[in-house]
Amino acid sequence: MHQLIVIGLLANTCVVSTARFAAELGYEVTVVKDATASYSDEMHTALDVNIPNYANVIVTTHHVVDALASVHT
Repeated sequence: MHQLIVIGLLANTCVVSTARFAAELGYEVTVVKDATASYSDEMHTALDVNIPNYANVIVTTHHVVDALASVHT
């Protein structure tokens, strides 16, 4: 299984589109909510409305950093 961590600007357009396309391709999608921005709070509501339809999980940067730090190569 392929996994994708999504962050970025414009939660209501770019982030939603990336998450949706990745999910359609079969990726396990993680969206980092505090590393995702928008120009307004209204646009940022996409994290609550649209993203749950495509993301397997929505987490914070703290969770991602801890998870990556625990991976041993």
